[in-house]
Amino acid sequence: MKLVRWLRGLELETRPVHPQARVALQRRWAELPMPVRTPAQALGQHAVGCEGTHGVFPRCNLACMPCYHSRDANRVAVNGSHTQAEVTAQMALLRRRRGPAAHAQLIGGEVSLLPPDDHAATLRIMREHGRKPMSMTHGDFDYPYLEALAVDASGRPRLDRLSFAGHFDMLMFGRRGIPRPADELSLNPHRRQFTDMFARLRREHGVRSFLAHNMTVTPTNLDQIAQVITDCHGYGFGLFSFQPAAFVGDDRRWHEGYRDTTSDQVWAEIERGAGTRLPFRALQVGDERCNRTTYGFYVGEDYHPILDDESPADLAVRDAFFHHLGGVDFSGTRLPVLAAKLARVVARHPSVVGHFAGWVARRVRSIGLRPLLTRRIRPVTFVMHSFMDAADVAPAWAAMQRGAHSTDPRIAETQDRLRACSYAMAHPETGELVPACVQHAVLDPLENVALRRLLPLTPLARVVTGPSM
Repeated sequence: MKLVRWLRGLELETRPVHPQARVALQRRWAELPMPVRTPAQALGQHAVGCEGTHGVFPRCNLACMPCYHSRDANRVAVNGSHTQAEVTAQMALLRRRRGPAAHAQLIGGEVSLLPPDDHAATLRIMREHGRKPMSMTHGDFDYPYLEALAVDASGRPRLDRLSFAGHFDMLMFGRRGIPRPADELSLNPHRRQFTDMFARLRREHGVRSFLAHNMTVTPTNLDQIAQVITDCHGYGFGLFSFQPAAFVGDDRRWHEGYRDTTSDQVWAEIERGAGTRLPFRALQVGDERCNRTTYGFYVGEDYHPILDDESPADLAVRDAFFHHLGGVDFSGTRLPVLAAKLARVVARHPSVVGHFAGWVARRVRSIGLRPLLTRRIRPVTFVMHSFMDAADVAPAWAAMQRGAHSTDPRIAETQDRLRACSYAMAHPETGELVPACVQHAVLDPLENVALRRLLPLTPLARVVTGPSM
């Protein structure tokens, strides 16, 4: 009987797509509005989308213009026990609703304000629920914090891999050593210091990492995007994410005409930095008005997208991938298990080999064999996330809660984008999964008012009365 149970367990573990993951993908596809159910759509075909935490540590120790936090966020104390309890409940709901694996951001205010032990414990909770956590930070902390997070008191790594997203832009004030950056260029030493810490962690303790670079974009720094990419693409970031500023959060920190900048302008600057066209329609994540993504890799200083949305052969590879490999969890599976999953796919669908062999041949021809053999190859993804204004999200969400579709074209568009949202946050108290724009625009202000009472910065002294005489 033990052998039978072991074989059944092995079969399930090496099954290309876990049954619960397949159900979650089918549910996600059914939830999408018809216009975004395209052959390029990753949601429902490959992933359920990203996830994030909320109400766990809203406080931050930098000031940003703009800031997506509500007015009360910095009046809430950071409490590790609260963070762990809330994350446990949120991840449990996400596990039930969205299947056994997904990328999830440990996000709130500034994650490095969590004591290292609490930070590590929270990451373990997320992993226990099948999530692949990424800690969101401004990056203004020192190596001893990072080491204490990754290594226990006896010197043994307690986490074999870390994922961090560092947010760096000139609109952030209060960073040590450069409280008011004059431009993006002046932040490059701080970007480099951030990535160097993780390189040191791997040298000294063997802890691997994945690093993303986030940057808010306004008319002030739009024309500096390209230089950031040119200067920093070799620092060690595996992803560059740019977010055109939206009118969300603390309105005291809105000082520019953010909507003077269009998505096309931002993407053009990203392309200028990458030195090539970035085809974002080969793979779609949610609604194109919210997200643009190009996966690719550098060979030396030259960037090469994985798929060209103008190449029928590349689009055929994409379609074959979604059809045969769409639900396979590549990033969260041990290599021997992943190899077994792929072997099972190839055994049933040998045509997959031809599709991907053709893709490899085309890339070798376009790049050249010599550069591929002699230059460093580094995978890097470029992303743009366009958040929506609170003035649009609030009425759109209110109508959706009533089951109504707005007749106002602008609000109707907002509703469609919310239905296709790729970034969800869990509310265990109601069982809802809420789009991130709704969380920031509608729910955060109320949550943080309640958190001020629950976790005040200066706890009220407890009055103890003795027995009456």
